[in-house]
Amino acid sequence: MGRVSQAQAAQNRERIVATAARMFRERGIAGVSVADVMAETGLTHGGFYKHFASKDALVAEAVGRAFREQAGALPDGREALLDAYLSPDHRDHPGGGCPSAGFGGDVARAIGGGGTRAAYAKGVEGFATHLGPGGEPDLAALSTMVGAMILARATAGTDLSDRILYAARAALAALAETSKTGKTGKTGETGETGETGFSPAEGPAAAA
Repeated sequence: MGRVSQAQAAQNRERIVATAARMFRERGIAGVSVADVMAETGLTHGGFYKHFASKDALVAEAVGRAFREQAGALPDGREALLDAYLSPDHRDHPGGGCPSAGFGGDVARAIGGGGTRAAYAKGVEGFATHLGPGGEPDLAALSTMVGAMILARATAGTDLSDRILYAARAALAALAETSKTGKTGKTGETGETGETGFSPAEGPAAAA
């Protein structure tokens, strides 16, 4: 068999990263081996090291890709964003969902190394900035949304899971309404503009 062309090699690398980004969110970084990723892509295990120096290098790239995918699948408007993000569909399909929630636990345990943490921090800050008005990060909304999604997934299959999603959605809607009526002492806290970012759209393949 002849050597793989540069174009084919680039396509193979892209497939590996895309597959890893999905699998890592579905099963956790530690729960997915290099062999698992390569088998899912239909490529040989040995070919992995032609593309990446280590699993950590793949993880860092997969995290960055996941945030970029999310940024390209944003629903229009804050209300649509909250409806899509804080939904049972998003909860039940982590593989195509929010990287902030999907990778948070692993990154907190330093899985993936410093490059992964840097990619994650950059993506989280971008998410927060898109949530807020005028380029200011809305860390309160981000924390509420991501925290609610992590808890909803951890309690999936119980009534509590649905209640968590509902409560977070109601709390953020109330904050936005309060901000609009000028009853808060701070501006930009709830990001009431329609400019949103890094939100998953509903469905397993979209970044909801």
